[in-house]
Amino acid sequence: MNRKRIIAALAVIILASTGAQAQSVLERMAERAKNAAENAVGNKIENAVNGAIDKATSKKGKNGGKQESEENAAPSKDTWTCPECGKTGNTGAFCDDCGAKKPGTGASDPAEAAGEQAKSDFVPGAVTLFEDLITGEQVGEFPSKWNLIEGNCEVSKLGGETVISLPPATTQDEYVDSQIQPLMKNIYNYLPEEYTIEFDWYVYAKQDDCNDIKVYGRTGEKGGEEAFCVSLSCKDDPKFQGTSRIFFKNAVTDNNSEVDASYNLKKNAWNHFALSFNKRALKVYVNDYRIANIPNAKPANCMTLWSISRYLGNGIQNKKGTQFKNFRIAQGAVALYDQNTTDAVAKAMEETGKFVTNNINFETGKATLLPESMEEIQKVANYMLKNKTVRFEVQGHCDNQGSDKVNDPLSQQRAEAVVAALVKLGVDEWNLRAVGKGSHEPIADNSTKEGQAKNRRVEFIKK
Repeated sequence: MNRKRIIAALAVIILASTGAQAQSVLERMAERAKNAAENAVGNKIENAVNGAIDKATSKKGKNGGKQESEENAAPSKDTWTCPECGKTGNTGAFCDDCGAKKPGTGASDPAEAAGEQAKSDFVPGAVTLFEDLITGEQVGEFPSKWNLIEGNCEVSKLGGETVISLPPATTQDEYVDSQIQPLMKNIYNYLPEEYTIEFDWYVYAKQDDCNDIKVYGRTGEKGGEEAFCVSLSCKDDPKFQGTSRIFFKNAVTDNNSEVDASYNLKKNAWNHFALSFNKRALKVYVNDYRIANIPNAKPANCMTLWSISRYLGNGIQNKKGTQFKNFRIAQGAVALYDQNTTDAVAKAMEETGKFVTNNINFETGKATLLPESMEEIQKVANYMLKNKTVRFEVQGHCDNQGSDKVNDPLSQQRAEAVVAALVKLGVDEWNLRAVGKGSHEPIADNSTKEGQAKNRRVEFIKK
């Protein structure tokens, strides 16, 4: 008789019994179930012990029952494979090669634990001022988008990629400084009030192969004064920690100041550097972590990139030079934090429920945004991203030049272009509505050029 039939028979017996009898039957069934469970647990424990004994005895060899040697034993469970670089056999909390943290471990970088590093709040500038992706360059030649100040520089190959290389020392007595600057129309004055600088640089597995890199912000006539200097170097410890010393001219006291920082670097890999400057706030980032936050640095007008091959006296310190790629300078920066002022967008929204701007511009007669408009749109996006449940009407307004037949649809298309730009920056499209107002709601006299300029505007209105 199978289990289902037994259960069915017992159910019939219970149903046919009186209340007291049924209670008695149920109590006896519960007691048997308890005994069966205890027996099952006991059997499992016994089987586990027997299995462990069998497993241990199965490792005995023919040499008098001794265990297998360490060479033949299974690898220690404490070793792990790095998901970043593939290094196997790591035993500590960090990868022996690239310094990456062991997956699932509670270990943390000492600098991060001490609060010196913060997850990146970096926002790349919206308008590109200078960019070198090293496309179309000839290996062995000087990179065409740069100007040489001292030393040497050339286009080279690294791992099949085209890169810019600042060379190492080539003789035992040589100490090499190589310094370059972006080739701009006004080479000593092109950095705006708000900008970002980014590039990737290659870090080798040995300290002896790694150059020091310095990013200089310069001011004064022909860049003769240093506004700030960010140095990037590394020390050969188990985590291959990077170190930075950031010198800057204090904008408040005009004194020279400095900040030290440390962080983890990836070995035999590309590492990402980023710098953000907003009027006086200087922030520095390495591999998605902010390593410096300086609120009062002197502005710079231009910048240079400096690589140093160091000679320690007993051989060449650096053997492979410095390689970098994906260099970009852009207008715009992380929003300025200031306890004494209020963000213009937030202030306008608080006081009037709308933000009106004349800094969003388009190609003449078209709905194509000009690149310099992105800085203003980014500010609006930052506000909207902090107020994700609020809905906004984006209004496009024209002056009275041209007919309503042209201006009405054009203003609608321009409002839609601004909405599309906000969506690309992460704003929820559901919270946005584009409305073209044409020239029907002027705020200034259209008979003057100044009035017309004020009427050509975009308004962001809380709904």
